[in-house]
Amino acid sequence: MNALKILANGRAGLAARNLGSSQKLLDLSTSYAIERQQFGVSIIDHQAVGHMLSEMAVDIEALRSFTYRVAWMVDEGLKVIKEAAMLKLHGSEVYNRVADKAVQIHGGIGYISDFPIERFFRDARIARIYEGTSEIQKNIIAGQLKKEYS
Repeated sequence: MNALKILANGRAGLAARNLGSSQKLLDLSTSYAIERQQFGVSIIDHQAVGHMLSEMAVDIEALRSFTYRVAWMVDEGLKVIKEAAMLKLHGSEVYNRVADKAVQIHGGIGYISDFPIERFFRDARIARIYEGTSEIQKNIIAGQLKKEYS
C-alpha cells in the first residue's frame, strides 16, 4: 500500500506540471492570437479562435481547482489513490486538448520544431503515458470505485 501512496503523490505532482504547461500554452496562444493579424483583424476576433481559447481557459481552470483539491488532500495525509488517478487522467487529457488547440491557433509555425508550441505538443502526448498510462488510471479508478461501492 505504501507504493500506491507514493505513486498517488507523484501523480498529483505530474498534474501540477500538466497544469503549468497548459497555462503556458494558453498564455502563448492568447498573446499570439492578439498579435497575429488576418484579414485586417487580430485572429482572436475570429469566432473559431476565440472559442478555442475559451475552451482552453475553461479546461485549465477546472484542472487548477482539481489539482489544488488533491494537493490539499495530500497535505492533509488523506488517502488519494482514486483522486490522484482521476487527476492524472484528467490532467494529461486537458494538457493534450490544450496543446492540440495551441497548434491549431498557431497554424504552421505551431508545428515547427524550433518553436515552443511543438515541444509542448510532443510533451503533452507523453504525459498520457508516464506515471501510468491513461488506461491504467482508468483501471485504478474502477478498482477504487468497486471497493467503495462493495
